[in-house]
Amino acid sequence: MKLYSRVQVVKFSIIVFVLAVFFTSMIFLACSKKTGIKSENNSSSDGKSSEESAEYGETGNKSHLESILETNDSSIREYSENFGMDFSQYSQEEAQNIYVYEMCNEAVVNITTKVMNYNWFLEPYVQDGGSGSGSIIDKRGYILTNVHVIQGASEIYVSLHDGSQHKAEVVGTDLDSDLAVIKFEPPKNIVLKTIPFGKSEELKVGQRVIAIGNPFGLERTMTTGIVSGLGRPIQNSNQRIIRNMVQTDAAINPGNSGGPLLDTAGRMIGINTMIKSSSGSSAGVGFAVPSETAVRVVADLLEYGEVRRGVIEANIIQLNKRIAQYAGYDISQGVMISEVTENGNAEKAGLCGGTEAAYYGSRRDIIYLGGDVIIKIDDIDITSLADYYSALESKRPGDSVMVTVRRNKKNIQMKVVLAE
Repeated sequence: MKLYSRVQVVKFSIIVFVLAVFFTSMIFLACSKKTGIKSENNSSSDGKSSEESAEYGETGNKSHLESILETNDSSIREYSENFGMDFSQYSQEEAQNIYVYEMCNEAVVNITTKVMNYNWFLEPYVQDGGSGSGSIIDKRGYILTNVHVIQGASEIYVSLHDGSQHKAEVVGTDLDSDLAVIKFEPPKNIVLKTIPFGKSEELKVGQRVIAIGNPFGLERTMTTGIVSGLGRPIQNSNQRIIRNMVQTDAAINPGNSGGPLLDTAGRMIGINTMIKSSSGSSAGVGFAVPSETAVRVVADLLEYGEVRRGVIEANIIQLNKRIAQYAGYDISQGVMISEVTENGNAEKAGLCGGTEAAYYGSRRDIIYLGGDVIIKIDDIDITSLADYYSALESKRPGDSVMVTVRRNKKNIQMKVVLAE
């Protein structure tokens, strides 16, 4: 049996203790690292979950339109990660422009139309109509554009990024917002790119925006600018006032109509619709229908083929100086109620139609004078039929509005529940 001195025993004990502390520390560090990674993953997952919750609402449910559309925009983040392009040689603004164009340009189509005309012998023939732009919003071939791009067309054609041309059919149109949805059948071997909707209600003046369209037939042209104004009420070519339009200084020219106005993340925050110009070309003042309006309109067009808005059940006439003078009104602007529908919402709310019959217009229609004159709906002043329809544009059946009328030289307010 081998004997050890006390010094050797002490040395051996110290060595064992140091080794035990060393290995324990290594095990502890390894466990801490693993826990940290797990915590980081959970944090990332929670962040993504909260981001998705913010996008689709606290309940996690998609909006009604998102449940209808079939899109392929897996996510902007995912696309960016897989883009595979070195942006280091570009400025941040250039990189954003390139990224948005590469992500969205193939989802912008060129729309051309054919219209029916007649020769001197009243024989019908087909000729080229107008042209414009559109955005693919559903991979099944649904396209969002303006009504005035396809209005009066006997045939509609869309040209894709690869040069192929396809015949399209009208799904639904809405004159009040100048928006239309058309559809074509995409080839079976093609997966269409789509453009997601953004939130125009969150826009700020000065925010950078990008327009893609087909000005003068130059396909998928990109221009950039800023949001130069918000909440603009503009009367369109159909004599409708569209409220809350987005004003931009991005160059918009003939052929851009119906194309998307995008934010720097590639989301559609407006539909380019018109310009203010004395020459007919871009003067730095363009207007887009906000995506907030488009989302509501498109959902109805896809589901019903029309937009279901709340109405006041009454026959109304544009008041003018001649009618006002003849009927003895003390105002000459507003919308006169000629008749109210029996047992309709206008009658139930207390609105009154006229009692004195008179001929009106070139067709000698009979109207009734002496009824209430609508001068305000909620906080919107009503001076014309365009104002009247614009005030009800965003209202749904069942919504309540406060109607102010002029009766016997006094203003009276009444609450009206809108009908379908």
